Amino acid sequence: MIKILIAEDEVSIANLISNVLKETGYETVWAADGKKAADVLEKEYFDLVLLDIMLPLIDGYEVLEYCKSLDVPVIFLTAKGTLEDRVKGLRAGAEDYIVKPFEIMELLARVETVLRRCGKTERTIFLSPDIGIDTVSRIVTKGEKRVALTVKEYDLLLLFVQNKNVALYRDRIYQKVWGEEYMGDSRTVDLHIQRMRKKMGLEDRLVAVYKIGYRLEG
Repeated sequence: MIKILIAEDEVSIANLISNVLKETGYETVWAADGKKAADVLEKEYFDLVLLDIMLPLIDGYEVLEYCKSLDVPVIFLTAKGTLEDRVKGLRAGAEDYIVKPFEIMELLARVETVLRRCGKTERTIFLSPDIGIDTVSRIVTKGEKRVALTVKEYDLLLLFVQNKNVALYRDRIYQKVWGEEYMGDSRTVDLHIQRMRKKMGLEDRLVAVYKIGYRLEG
C-alpha cells in the first residue's frame, strides 16, 4: 500500500486530507511539526510527503532537504501563494506546489500524478479485501475469480473507486467514461452502472443519490 506522510500543523486540514487519502486506498501518517516529520521519516518508509512550508520547530524547506536525501518526493501544500513562493518551492526540489485553500479532488489528482511520475504507483487497487483491480492489465477479481467487465463497466468501477464516498453527478460520470458531452439522457449511465453493480455484488454500496447520480460508499 502506498504510504503518505502529511506534515501539517492545522489539525482540520490534516484530518481532511488523511480521511480522503485513506478512503482512496492510501496509508497515511500525520506529523504536526517539522521535527516530528523528520523523526518519522528517519524511522519509516514513505512513498510521498505532503508538506506545509510554515511548520513549527523545523520549516518545510529543511524537511524537504531531508526528504531529498531519502529520495522521497514532496508536494508542498501551503498558504504561501505568490509566484515567487511557487518558483522557490519548485526550484528547491518539490515535485509540485499546491496553494491553500485547495479543492480536494485536485489534490488527489496531483498526488496520483506525482506518484506515477516518480514510479511509486501500485499496480493493484483493492476495493475490499476480496475485490482487486489491476490497473495495468485492467483485470478485476472477486475472491479468486476474474469478473468479466466490459470496457465501460471497468472504467465506471475505477471511477467510483477513485472517488469513494463522493456523490458523482451523471453528467460528470458520462464525460469521464464516455468522453462526450452529457445530453441529459441518464439511461446509458444507469444501465451500465446497474450491470456493473450486479456483477461486482455492490448493490448495497453503490447507491443512487436522488437528483444527482451515484455514490460508492466505503
